Amino acid sequence: MALYDSNQHRSILTNRERQIFQLLVEDHSTKEISIQLSISEKTVRNHISNTIQKLGVSGRSQAIVELLRLGELSLN
Repeated sequence: MALYDSNQHRSILTNRERQIFQLLVEDHSTKEISIQLSISEKTVRNHISNTIQKLGVSGRSQAIVELLRLGELSLN
């Protein structure tokens, strides 16, 4: 089963996951993201871990590359 089907144009990320990874792309730390989104650092790390697991990659950097490739993130 494909994680992303371009024919359906459905995102594999939740809105919160997208917010977090967009902030990571903009070089924000986990702590900065937690403050900006008013959530705990643990919650930020959980969202990152969930996304890494969804994508089947081994870390944040690989997740970012894959999300850029899929068009889920942009380098504004």
